[in-house]
Amino acid sequence: MVKQVHRERRHMDLAVNPLYSGLVPAGGVPRYQLAPGPMAPDAAAALVRDEIMLDSNARLNLATYCTTWMEPQAKELIADSLDRNLVDHDQYAQTAELETRCVNMLANLWNDPGTNGVGCSTSGSSEATMLAGLAMKFNWRARRRAQGLPADRPNLVMPSAVHTCWPKFCRYWDVEPRYVPIREPGFTVDPSEVASLCDENTIGAVAILGSSALGIYDPVAEMAAALDRLQTERGLDVPLHVDAAVGGFIAPFLEPDLVWDFRVPRVLSINTSGHKFGLVYPGVGWIIWRDRKALPKELIFDCELLGGSVPTFTLNFSRSGAPVVAQYYAFLRLGFEGYRAVQQACRDVASYLAEQIAQMPALEVISDGTHLPVVALRMRPDTTATVFDIHDRMRKHGWQIPAYHLPDALNDVAVMRMVIRNGFSRDTADILLNALRAELAELSPAPMAKADEPAMPTPRRRGPVYH
Repeated sequence: MVKQVHRERRHMDLAVNPLYSGLVPAGGVPRYQLAPGPMAPDAAAALVRDEIMLDSNARLNLATYCTTWMEPQAKELIADSLDRNLVDHDQYAQTAELETRCVNMLANLWNDPGTNGVGCSTSGSSEATMLAGLAMKFNWRARRRAQGLPADRPNLVMPSAVHTCWPKFCRYWDVEPRYVPIREPGFTVDPSEVASLCDENTIGAVAILGSSALGIYDPVAEMAAALDRLQTERGLDVPLHVDAAVGGFIAPFLEPDLVWDFRVPRVLSINTSGHKFGLVYPGVGWIIWRDRKALPKELIFDCELLGGSVPTFTLNFSRSGAPVVAQYYAFLRLGFEGYRAVQQACRDVASYLAEQIAQMPALEVISDGTHLPVVALRMRPDTTATVFDIHDRMRKHGWQIPAYHLPDALNDVAVMRMVIRNGFSRDTADILLNALRAELAELSPAPMAKADEPAMPTPRRRGPVYH
């Protein structure tokens, strides 16, 4: 997030509890500039703790997909490895080896075809998608130049429900975004529309294995088939990338027969977020290409600054190895059956929530946990209350349930979304349901509003982003 520089407020001090007298400097603690001197570590820790305790309860945050709990053993390993610079393979060779093992475990989980695939960790799925997009752009440019054709107008075809990192990629790297609208009743894309937007300047197409807005999978195999027909009919070979930021850690365990991964020949690369349903604290992501040819050599840099020659393909340089160590711990700790059990428990609670909400006359469930453990709902047409009213009222109970409009073609549809993460039990779901029923009862037949304010809030036109 971009933060404001408060030059006019630099004279302000932090409010300090009188009980800290003698522990902090007598002159106060500046809020927006460095203090003149140091303070005791216990005092500094106490001040920071007083600040962060004002954050919301993570268990009541149904907006984020990110992992908010790990076992104490994982926390200890994270603390032990925070000082390891992951890019320094010469000094921290074993941490680098753990990264290699994780890449191979994911490649195996996603049914890699054994064609000399490559992959790496990233700071999250946003960086992973940037790397995927760059690989597609460079490969497209090389093909165009080899044919003596101009390579100055690249475009990328993607669903309108993509995560915000994809529009960022297009803007940052000068690529035209072409959005395929999601439509009812499936709230996903029509594969034929994906193919229809492709042309000789298309660097690739994106499929989402679980949109952030609704948790619904795109029909990856059908999209690939449409692109296959496009190649047969027009000779356009458009690679497919699967953004499996969340679904990459759900589908292999709960729907192993669903064909979306490297079993689809047109899928050249896949990314996922270890810090979402990979069950690791932020931030770690992963990307894998089905073979080395899909990753252009000119994007890989050999660095000798840290002792040994290390090939790197990242948007940053130094990064702690702790998240990778935590991911390896999660893989060892849970194994296939452990992950399956955790993800199934999340889906079961999501299904229970959806079943109960569907019985509430004012609400309509449009995503019931069938794909991701996500419940999305909207108000029924004859209801005067809005999801924004529900959002505001549920915050009184401590619940953070985002409300927003869907993207273009469905931007008149306002929804709420609940992400069910590890540790969200059925008992917790019942507490949520009781609060929801109580607020709906108060809102019926019309939402409450101040006399001088409209009942309908200002529409929010874009869907949410991954947190």
